Amino acid sequence: MRENLVELVGQFENRVAVACFSSNVARLETIAHAGAVHGRDVALVGRSLWRMYDAAKEAGYMTDVPPFVSESDAGFLPRDKTLIICTGSQGEPRAALTRIANGDHQSVDLDAGDTVIFSSRIIPGNETAINRLQNRLSQRGIDVVTARGDDIHVSGHPAQDELAQMYQWVRPQIAVPVHGESRHLYAHAKLARACQVPQSVVVHNGDLVRLAPGDAEIIDEVFNGRLALDGNRLINLDSHTIRDRRKMTFHGAAVATVIMDGKGNLHEEPIVSMIGVLDDDAEADVLDEVIDALIDALEDMSAKDRRDDAAVSERARRAVRRCLRDVCGKRPQTDIHLVRL
Repeated sequence: MRENLVELVGQFENRVAVACFSSNVARLETIAHAGAVHGRDVALVGRSLWRMYDAAKEAGYMTDVPPFVSESDAGFLPRDKTLIICTGSQGEPRAALTRIANGDHQSVDLDAGDTVIFSSRIIPGNETAINRLQNRLSQRGIDVVTARGDDIHVSGHPAQDELAQMYQWVRPQIAVPVHGESRHLYAHAKLARACQVPQSVVVHNGDLVRLAPGDAEIIDEVFNGRLALDGNRLINLDSHTIRDRRKMTFHGAAVATVIMDGKGNLHEEPIVSMIGVLDDDAEADVLDEVIDALIDALEDMSAKDRRDDAAVSERARRAVRRCLRDVCGKRPQTDIHLVRL
């Protein structure tokens, strides 16, 4: 991979940017080597890259690598003498490469004829974002090189024999695999046991593990998951609020006001309003059908059920949703306002 990357960088005349995982310190060293071979100054663009570089130096790594150029100075380098390492290989919206592709990075820009090398693999789930980023680069006349066509990436994760060697060095009493999907976690725990680690605990998101005293084990579960900023509040992305908004995005919303007396008789015709369900021209005709369906559903109820607020509201809600589903194929978020006189 190192030889291929060095050879590849030498094929281009203008600026070359390499997108990679900031945590792959070995890749930073390899790219720096490729820049040195071809007489290019190497710039780091992205805060996480600088954090990793500084941490690596403190740990004794990359001490023989020439100093990197700051992103504020990178734009002043000659195009044929520039090699840029940047974050954003997975199409992250605020990463350096995405901002460069959109032309809104404050210090670095790429022009037609420049090249971006993706020295990384596509993490499942990121395909759409990465394709969008690569298409944006191509639209600007920037050449895109990926690991699909060139051998310019190898995994930074250890293989089984490397993990076994780590266990031989460290000889821990407890192994708690924390990276990967469930099948990876269980395979890692099995490997740890084969390496004579006395205890291994497979955990999932939210599991609370007690390591000591006594045997290591899962003792509780804590709240976990992604949060969203909703106005000035942080809420769970799986909350009813977010789910309802997703539904309304595709199906809209409907509200019906039903006015009844104490005996369950309709005092007047229900009022129905819709938001985002139909355009204005079609809405008037459909509203009449919805109102008729709502009245029919309520009149079919027994006298006893019409005196039950919960039963009336549920019957009305179902009638509105069923009618809109049959007429226009929508299942809007539906609320019923029941008024008793």
